[in-house]
Amino acid sequence: MVFAAGLCRERIVAILLDLTSTLQYKVFMNTIRRSIAATELVLVLPATLFMTALFVRNLQPAQYEPAHTAGRLVEWFSARPLLGLDVLLIALPFAALVIGCATVLRSWRSDAELRQAALKTLADVRAHSATLFIAVATLMAGGILAIVALHAITD
Repeated sequence: MVFAAGLCRERIVAILLDLTSTLQYKVFMNTIRRSIAATELVLVLPATLFMTALFVRNLQPAQYEPAHTAGRLVEWFSARPLLGLDVLLIALPFAALVIGCATVLRSWRSDAELRQAALKTLADVRAHSATLFIAVATLMAGGILAIVALHAITD
């Protein structure tokens, strides 16, 4: 009986140590994923700023703000083709794409919960596809009306 109690204690200690190391690994992996997510956002930020400036520049005449500032930002990018166009608009988003694909592929291979959640989501989308199509069409109609309204206001 004493031998069995000692064996049970050793198993409990081993299980507790295993749980502790597993939790530390999960915390470490979450930290890495958060760091990768932040890095990707930083890599995509200049291109997002440029695309937003292109849109804002066309909202109203160039002498008014924020169209004036957006126009200056677009001019800055176009005056520096190597840095502005090649690096900030092509290389950095491409790096974000490669890092993101590699991270998602690695997570897909190692995380069974992610695969199950994705399959469940696909099944839910398939079950409610008509409602999702209605929602997408409604959002598209709202976006089209907003663009037409902005065009009518600015002309």
